[in-house]
Amino acid sequence: MTARQAAGRTLYWLVHAPVGRVRAFFADGGPLEQRRTELGRRQMEAAAWSLPVPTGLDGPPLVVHLLTGHRFWYQTAFCLYTLARTSGRQLAPRLYDDGTLMREECAALLRLFRLGVVVPQTDTRTRLDTLLPRARFPVLRERWDHYPNLRKLIDPHLGSKGWKLVIDSDLLFFRTPAIVTAWLDRPSRPFHAVDVHSSYGYSAALLSSFATAPLPARLNVGLCGLLSEEMDWDRLEWLCRTLIERERTNYYLEQALVAVLLAGRECIVAPGNDYVTLPRPPEAQDCRAVMHHYVAGSKRWYFQSNWRRCLGAASGVSTGSAARSATSGAQQ
Repeated sequence: MTARQAAGRTLYWLVHAPVGRVRAFFADGGPLEQRRTELGRRQMEAAAWSLPVPTGLDGPPLVVHLLTGHRFWYQTAFCLYTLARTSGRQLAPRLYDDGTLMREECAALLRLFRLGVVVPQTDTRTRLDTLLPRARFPVLRERWDHYPNLRKLIDPHLGSKGWKLVIDSDLLFFRTPAIVTAWLDRPSRPFHAVDVHSSYGYSAALLSSFATAPLPARLNVGLCGLLSEEMDWDRLEWLCRTLIERERTNYYLEQALVAVLLAGRECIVAPGNDYVTLPRPPEAQDCRAVMHHYVAGSKRWYFQSNWRRCLGAASGVSTGSAARSATSGAQQ
């Protein structure tokens, strides 16, 4: 780690992180709402263990890629469960262990999706050492170590070929995701979702200096389809190093990199009114859209209520027992 990177990390923990926590406190609705949200989160995690295997699915399986781990496995389960039910298609997810996924959590995910594959982090590290050695790619490797978001860009594409749709775990699907299934069946161009605004973390002037065409507006990588062969790891190393040297590290580094990669490209874009990033009332409560991506202050609706909508009449899931289990856990 360079002195500049160390200074940036110190600034983050001393200034930006505390300020972020205060802002999140108010965005989450205060202490009572935070407690309700945490209780709902515990209930969601408990319910994930008894999700039924999706049935009545037809057509060739959809292959999607997700980074997951101990803190997120149940969100991964609900994301994929709702994608399978709304698309009516079997799924063959490739799940990249962030190094924390426990054996029973892995088994729970593969019970739901028998065509799924869990990629152990040991396998990923072997590929990293072979294809992205630290001596040649020091910044990418340091960011892989300390900035998990970048793993969503590296792990599925490194040493691979073909189009891949990488999705975040904190998504729920409520209606048929036609644009997603159509892209997965016949990918030909990059695919991405849209954000509430352009959140790239770095100055527009700096990012634009790396591109020969305008940056895409409001790109969000919660749904991100890219061609593995087009990943230029040397360029990404240079971009990461230059961004950090000039404007320090940033939470949105991964999104900034994808924005630069897709500058001027013709892309398939999921319409923002149907594939909603950061849902707010009344949509956050009505769930009329095809999909929600629960980032930042929208977590309360995700954990308190909306995952329950996705169960419908699914048999074998007891939200009552989940609630009792979560309440007991919260009181311990």
